[in-house]
Parts: sequence; structure tokens; C-alpha cells
Amino acid sequence: MKSLTPPESATLTLPGKQRQRFGNRRHRTLWTIGACVVFLAAVILSSQILGDAGLNPSLGDRNQPPNLAHPFGTDWLGRDMLTRTLHGLSLSLCIGLLAAGFSAVIGTVLGIISGTVGGKVDAVVTWIIDVFFSLPHLVLLIMIAFAVGGGTSGVIIAVALTHWTSLARIIRAEVLQVSSSNYVQLAYKLGHSPLWVARHHMIPHVIPQLLVGLILLFPHAILHEAALTFIGIGLSPHTPAIGIILAESMRHLSTGYWWLGVLPGVALLIAVKAFDILGENLRTLLDPKTSQD
Repeated sequence: MKSLTPPESATLTLPGKQRQRFGNRRHRTLWTIGACVVFLAAVILSSQILGDAGLNPSLGDRNQPPNLAHPFGTDWLGRDMLTRTLHGLSLSLCIGLLAAGFSAVIGTVLGIISGTVGGKVDAVVTWIIDVFFSLPHLVLLIMIAFAVGGGTSGVIIAVALTHWTSLARIIRAEVLQVSSSNYVQLAYKLGHSPLWVARHHMIPHVIPQLLVGLILLFPHAILHEAALTFIGIGLSPHTPAIGIILAESMRHLSTGYWWLGVLPGVALLIAVKAFDILGENLRTLLDPKTSQD
């Protein structure tokens, strides 16, 4: 009887250790998501908190390197680079949010229609996706933005029309997998239309993929907005956008004013990486295969 005691105690304590390990990993994932959300929300709201005081020229403070008064230094007009960078990031995040949202809607709708209806509709949607993938991405962005007139609306339209393909392919694959399940086949045999099946069975199943795909679209949208603005097709030169800041800094890097381009560029990379971390942790949290590790 005594020999049974260690195995019994081991079996009693093992589930508790498993729950502790699961809880720790889940807590770390939730804390990481919360930290990324707080950081990105602070960046978006920073323009309203700081105001426009640092955007006004101050010729007495021109070309100052990073210091306590100006952590990102000042530019050739004496404007505070930290204020300009935060205003630019806030604008880029808002534009990326709109563009990624529209792009996610396009990709989800086409993916569901392609996987649910099938036949010629699926062939047409697949052909469109292949065409978009075969074209140079940045060239397509420039052509669309130039065709619609550039500016803020041109950037949003260009990014929205060129970033939906990957999400549409993922949504289509998920829908095709669900379509082969028994309860979907039974719904068709009961006389339900493809629209009814998509509404009651497809959409609830693809919501996790939609959320993760939407968040992972943000980094691409932000970087391509900055790229279009950098080459002069995007926002107005008078707007403190991150692409304009980087484009203006190119003329002064050779004179030793490294902080004009390096610090805003690092801030942009941190914001993009925050979205990437947020998307990966949300995928881990929503995926049944990894959420139980």
C-alpha cells in the first residue's frame, strides 16, 4: 500500500503544475497584448496630448542634437522632432487603421464568397488574387495612388486595394475546410442557400482569422503609407507625416544631423514591431493548438 503513495501524489500534483504553466503562459500573452495596446493607444493620442506647440518654428533652437529639453533634437527650423515624430506616427497609425480595415473587409468578403459559392466565382477570385501577387507590390501601390490623385484618400485607397489578397487566400482556405464538414453538408441538404450557410457557419468560424489578419495588416499599411509619402505621392508636404519627416531628413544627414532621420525611423520600426507582436500573441491566444501549450 505504501508503494502506491508516490504515484498517487504525482498524479495529484501533475495537473496543478500543468494548470500553473498554462496560466503563466496565458498571463504573459495577455500582458503582452495589453502592453502593446496601451503603447499604440498612447502613440495615437499623443498628438492631442502634446498639441501643436512643438510644430512651430523656433529659429533660436535650430539643429540642436538630442537633449533633455528636446529628446529627439530639433530640425533646421527649430521644431521639436519628438513632437513631429509623434504627430507623424499618430497620423500614420490612423491611416493604417482605415486602410487595413477596408482591406480586411475586402479580403474577408471575397474569401467567403469564393469558398462558399465555388465554381466560376472561385476561379475568378483566385485568378484576381494570382494577378495581384504577380505584380510588383510597390509599383502597384504607386500606380493606384497616382491614378486616384494621391493625398490621404489616395494612400488609403491604394493600400486597401493591394493588401487584401493574403487574407482572402487564408479565409478561402478556412471556408473550404468548413464546407467539407458534416453540419455544413447537412445544411445544404436541408435546402439552405449559400448565403444562409455563409452567415451562420462561415462568418463565425473565420472571425479569429479576421482579427489576426486585420492586426497583421497594420504594419504593412503603415510602412507603405510612409513609403508613398516618402516619394511624394502621399500626404501633403506641410503635414507632419512620418514619411515626409524621413524624406526631409535625407537632405541633412550628410551634414551630420543624424537625429533627423535615425530617431523617427527607429520610432516607426518600434510602432510596426508592436503591431507585429500584438498580432502574433493574439494568434497564439485564439489558436486552439497553441493556446493550450
